[in-house]
Amino acid sequence: QVRLVETGGGLVQTGGSLRLSCAASGRTFSSEAMGWFRQAPGKEREFVAAISWGGGSTWYTDSVKGRFTISRDIAKNTMYLQMNSLKPEDTAVYYCNKDPRPRGRTWAPSDYWGQGTQVTVSS
Repeated sequence: QVRLVETGGGLVQTGGSLRLSCAASGRTFSSEAMGWFRQAPGKEREFVAAISWGGGSTWYTDSVKGRFTISRDIAKNTMYLQMNSLKPEDTAVYYCNKDPRPRGRTWAPSDYWGQGTQVTVSS
């Protein structure tokens, strides 16, 4: 079994930055893609970013391109999401996901989720 724990959320003003971390314990995730998803109040959970197992390829939803950067440290079993130039519409609970799969122009999550971390961007 794998356990995913997200940290790094918080309250930030528009234009600010946050860095989210997702630490995995148990079975390592070095051979699988990893991803970030988010869910805003009253909305469905949506794809944010994904990274290949080796970290050489990354994908982003259009709304965060140029502002967010996904990365991973396999030795530390940790994935990151650097979020810059945050906007109020980025407010959501952010979840990491193990082994998401590409589906058309987006990614579909697996059933492996962390508990989520709240990101709130004030205007």
